[in-house]
Amino acid sequence: MELRNKTIVVTGPTGMVGPPLCKTLAVDNRVIALARFSDPDARADLEAGGVECIAVDFVNADFSEIPRDVDAVVNLAVIKTGDWKTDLAVCSEATGHLMSHFRDAQAFLHCSSGAVYQPSGGEPFTEDSPHGNHHAHMMPTYSISKIASESVARFAAREFNLPTVIARLNVPYGDTNGWPLFHLLMIRAGMAIEVHPDGARYNLNHDEDIAADIPVLLDQASVPATTLNWASPGLVSVAEWCEFMAEIDGCGPPQIVESENAIPSTVMDTSRIEALRPDRLVSWQDGIRRLVFNNPA
Repeated sequence: MELRNKTIVVTGPTGMVGPPLCKTLAVDNRVIALARFSDPDARADLEAGGVECIAVDFVNADFSEIPRDVDAVVNLAVIKTGDWKTDLAVCSEATGHLMSHFRDAQAFLHCSSGAVYQPSGGEPFTEDSPHGNHHAHMMPTYSISKIASESVARFAAREFNLPTVIARLNVPYGDTNGWPLFHLLMIRAGMAIEVHPDGARYNLNHDEDIAADIPVLLDQASVPATTLNWASPGLVSVAEWCEFMAEIDGCGPPQIVESENAIPSTVMDTSRIEALRPDRLVSWQDGIRRLVFNNPA
């Protein structure tokens, strides 16, 4: 799908992935962002980037005032309150209401997560690997809510004949956001960083590659829904990127502490996404270097 002069709805536009993605898509398209917009500065930032913002409460999931005539939907909406009723409503039930409302779209991208997989001791996850409560210790509702939302998306794809792709995203980050940024701030503050004993390895996926993946992923939308791992092949451990950041920043060696309560490794088999888009824009080394330089002490 060529994303030019299209109308694209993006949910979850104020999260970690949403702001840079919305502003990138808005360069050549009409982008309608749906969220509560409880932070007026976040809304103003999106609108300054040419994004149309409409306030919606995803707990109630009332989309009746939203235009239906759109080309594509990118569903990034997520919540992690730890309250089962709220998190299942936003992550799962709202997905069904959203797909019902936009049933005439050309394609629907549902953003899931590598958190749906059963921890494997660091062995790579294929799209067919077993599901489990991967984030149980840190975010008790997150993995289960994401698994439930995938089931809703598969049902709705068939029920509404809506071409759908379920993309399991692994560790998004960018020049000014992401999990590595939190670690950089912790290193500077002399705080210990907990990592899982299984090696704590992940696929970092930069904002620029995430945006470049969108048309490729939308092109895979189908009925029944297609499921893909959404990750860059740059596999790296938390300890490695923390040591790399500390060296660039000159803020001293990181304090790495092993803990069974930390998030286990999420090693993605990226063969299918690499076959669709083999050339990545930002290596993890370049991405981390940019993050450090864009967030001076």
